[in-house]
Amino acid sequence: MDLGNCPRCGKLYAKNFREVCPNCIKAIDNEYSLCSDYLRKNKGATITELSDETGVAIKQITKFIREGRISLIGAPNLMYPCEMCGVLIRDNTKCEGCRAKLLKEVNKAISATADTASKMDDKGPASAASVYRNLERNRD
Repeated sequence: MDLGNCPRCGKLYAKNFREVCPNCIKAIDNEYSLCSDYLRKNKGATITELSDETGVAIKQITKFIREGRISLIGAPNLMYPCEMCGVLIRDNTKCEGCRAKLLKEVNKAISATADTASKMDDKGPASAASVYRNLERNRD
């Protein structure tokens, strides 16, 4: 039996497929019921309104949305925060601006790596061998 501490409450429990203890599973299911009931009655609710009215944390509501337990189709005003900047979004985990910034940084890193590799190729194998010799000398 695999034991662990519940990340939500800290109690020791036998690990299961949900990664939280049975008491927290019940609490999460109760929070989901509160959210879904409120959204059935108030289709135009925002995430902050839903959180304020039900007492469920925005982080947990966001998790329900990402798990597919709460659908955004019937809730036109329901959006959740971007993981990087916090701007409200309706799909993915990051907003368009943050995704563009990440893509730019990745492309920059790729081109820097390619430049370094091409410089090594230009110097030839003799130069690469001298680099390794210098590394070996510095270890001693």
